[in-house]
Amino acid sequence: MTLDWRDPSIHLKQIYLEKSCVGNPYGEEIIARANLPVKTVTEQDLKSLVSGEYPANLREGKKSLLLCRNQGEFLKDCPGTREYRCCDYRVLNVGLGCPMDCVYCILQAYLNTPYMSFFLNVGELFSELSAKLNDHPVRVMRIGTGEFTDSMALDRITGLSTRLVNFFGQQKKGVLELKTKSGAIDNLQHLQHNGRTIVAWSLNSEDIITKQEIRAATLEQRLNAAARCVVWGYDCAFHFDPIISYPGWEKGYRKVIDQLFEKIPAERIVWISLGGFRYLPSLKNIASDRFPQTRIFAHEFIDGLDNKKRYFRKIRTTLYKVIYNELRTRCAPDTCIYFCMESDEIWQEVMGFLPAEKGGVGAMLDQAVKLR
Repeated sequence: MTLDWRDPSIHLKQIYLEKSCVGNPYGEEIIARANLPVKTVTEQDLKSLVSGEYPANLREGKKSLLLCRNQGEFLKDCPGTREYRCCDYRVLNVGLGCPMDCVYCILQAYLNTPYMSFFLNVGELFSELSAKLNDHPVRVMRIGTGEFTDSMALDRITGLSTRLVNFFGQQKKGVLELKTKSGAIDNLQHLQHNGRTIVAWSLNSEDIITKQEIRAATLEQRLNAAARCVVWGYDCAFHFDPIISYPGWEKGYRKVIDQLFEKIPAERIVWISLGGFRYLPSLKNIASDRFPQTRIFAHEFIDGLDNKKRYFRKIRTTLYKVIYNELRTRCAPDTCIYFCMESDEIWQEVMGFLPAEKGGVGAMLDQAVKLR
C-alpha cells in the first residue's frame, strides 16, 4: 500500500512535552489534535529521546515531536552570505526539523537532534513580531517560516498557520510566506489573509521528487493545493531549489513548468526563485550513508565562496538558462524571477542584468509585493 504524503504529519508516532510546558494551553490543543502518545520529559532526557547516534537515528527520530519553548529570538535575518546576492528575507523560527526526509536536506548537517521541535511560547513570538514590525521602516518586511522546518508539514496538528495568517492580515509592513512541499493546506481556508500571506511551494521534476524527496507530496498534489489556495484568494510563489542535474533534466523541468502554468494563473504568482544544488561539505557523507542509492553527489563540484559545494559555473548556467527562459515566456510581467544565492556574474549571463540595477534582490521582491 502506497501512503498519501500530502500530509506528512501522519508519520508522527510520539509527542514529547517539555516539563516546563506542562499546562500550556496551546500545547494542550496540539496534543488533543494529534491524538498520539504523550510523554513529559526534562532537559536531561533530551539526549536519549531517540536511541542510537545522530544522524543514523534521524529516520526514527522524525517520528517524534518535542513541544517546548524557544529560548532565543524568533525573528532573524536569513543566514545568507555576502559573497552571493541575498534577498533580505527574514526567518521566523517556529520549530526545528521536518517529517519529510529529502536526501539533499541541509538540516541533516545543520542540526544535531533527530527529533523535531515545535515552540509553544507563541505569545512571545507575536510580541516580538509586533515590536519589530512597528520599528521597521515603511518598506515591506518579507517573513517566512520555512527555513528550519517546512511551513505546513505539521500544520494539521499545530494549527499555527491560522494564527500567523490572521496576524499578518492586520499588518501593513509585513508579508508572510508559507513555504512547503506538502499538500496540507486545509487550515488556510476561510482566513482573513487580506493578501498579506503568500503560499509557496518548492518544486522539482517528478524524477527528483520520487527519488530524492521522501514523504513529500507529489508534484500534482502540490500544484492542486496551490490551485485551491488561489481559489481562496491567496497569491502563490514557487521555488525551483535545488535544481539538480541528472540524465533527462531538461525534459523533466520543462514538464514541471508546463504543469505549473496549466494549474496556476500566471498573474497569481508573485515570485519564482531558482537555486542550483549546493551543500555543506559535511552533508555528502551524511546523506550518502543514509541514502546509499542516491546519485546526486556523483557530479564534480567546486568550493563556493560561501564554503558550500556547487556545480561548476557552466553546468549552473546551462540549467538556469533553460528554466529561466521557459519561465520568462510564461510569467506575468510583474512576477519576480530571481536567483537564490548566486553571483552577479551568473545574474548577468543568464538574466542579462545585475540586481543592483533594480535596487537589489530585496527591492525587486518588495516591488513584486507592492504591485499586487
